[in-house]
Parts: sequence; structure tokens; C-alpha cells
Amino acid sequence: MTAVGTNQSGTQLGRIRTRLREQIDSGVMTEGQKLPSERELSELFSTTRITIKDALVSLETEGLIYREERRGWYVSPQRICYNPLSRSHFHQMIREQDRIAETKLVNVRSEMAVGEYAKALEIEQITAIHIIERLRYIDGRPVLFVENVLKAQLFEGILSENLTMSLTGIYQDKFGYQTQRSRFDVIPTSAPAHVAKALNLAQGQPVLKICRVNYKQDGELMDCEFEYWRPDAVMIRIDSVK
Repeated sequence: MTAVGTNQSGTQLGRIRTRLREQIDSGVMTEGQKLPSERELSELFSTTRITIKDALVSLETEGLIYREERRGWYVSPQRICYNPLSRSHFHQMIREQDRIAETKLVNVRSEMAVGEYAKALEIEQITAIHIIERLRYIDGRPVLFVENVLKAQLFEGILSENLTMSLTGIYQDKFGYQTQRSRFDVIPTSAPAHVAKALNLAQGQPVLKICRVNYKQDGELMDCEFEYWRPDAVMIRIDSVK
């Protein structure tokens, strides 16, 4: 009896996923369009909200839809292709894909390096760092929360610059630093509270975390970035051509 019930539930779940996917693929539901509420969908498919939620989460994992905390579910726009090896800054990358980019400065603070920051920067003694938090948008939707963590002694006066602009450009123009080498760690994880709030996610929702450590032309490690992407918004494409 249990096996039969499971099969029926699985068949129903698959049917709901297929119907919703067809609505998106056929263009009946378009990019950015809000889906009916979970209650409305449960009535439409004559099933429970738990089954509907399972179907929606499955489609979210595929990147077809996304959710915003207390707002509901929406059809996902086309993913951005992101090549971490490229030297293009965020705005250039988005512009080259015929999309609109925007960056907002969220917070700037200076403190002593500890924990994850100290580990990424390979710091083993008391060292001052600057932390620059920025929220990045594609076509008006917040999709990326970035923490840039800088060794303060290497970047005197940088906090007076326009920090919504490319930090790579500021590094080069103001300090003469060029990124000679970068190391990346890509980790699917859950959104910390401050990241979830900025990206309109529920705390603990999945995000794609990219830690990038940068070395300048003399080989010295100078900064690192922690990028938190909405997973439906990005596709990682590694291409060695720069």
C-alpha cells in the first residue's frame, strides 16, 4: 500500500512539474511573470500545497523559476554566463550580454581580520582589513551580493573613492595594482541572514558562493571577494580565452 501511494504521489508531482514547465517553455508564462499562489496552484491541480511546494522547489533547482521572500514565485530570466577567468568587470560582462547592470553600495567597515576573512587572505597576525559590501542587479533584480575584503595597508584612502565602480579599475588607476593571478572556490551553500535579506530570499535558501582570492603583479595576495549569487541567475562557463 505504501509503495502504491508513493508512486501515485510521484506521478502527480511529475505531472505538475511538466505542466508548469510547458507553460514556461511555450511562452504562456514569460520572464519575470508571477506565478499563481501556492494555494491557487493547489486548487488548480487538485492537490496539497505540500505537493505544489515540492514541484516549485524542483523547478527552482532547474533555474526555471525563483522565489522572493513574502512575494511569491516568478519565471526566471535567462541566466547570465559568467567566466571567472575573464578580466571583464561586472558591468562590462552584463552589458556584453545585452542586459542592464546596476551596483549599490550596502555597507563599508574596517576591522581586524578573523575567521573566514583571515583564512582567505592567509593572515596569521593582527591585520586591519576593509570590507566593502555591494548589491548588484541585473535588469532591476538583485541577484548578487558581494563582499570585497581588502588588506587595509595596501589600499590607503580607497574608502573615499566611488565604490560602486569597478574596484579592479580603482586598484589600477589609484594604486598601480594589476591582478596577476586569481584562485576560485565555488561552493553551493545556504544564504546567511544578511545575504538573504539583500537578495529577497528566505534565510537558508540555496545560493552559489564564489570565493575569489586575488594576487597583484608582484605575487602578493591583496584582496578576496565573496560572491553570493541567486543560483537561477548565473551559469558558470570556464573559458581560458581572456
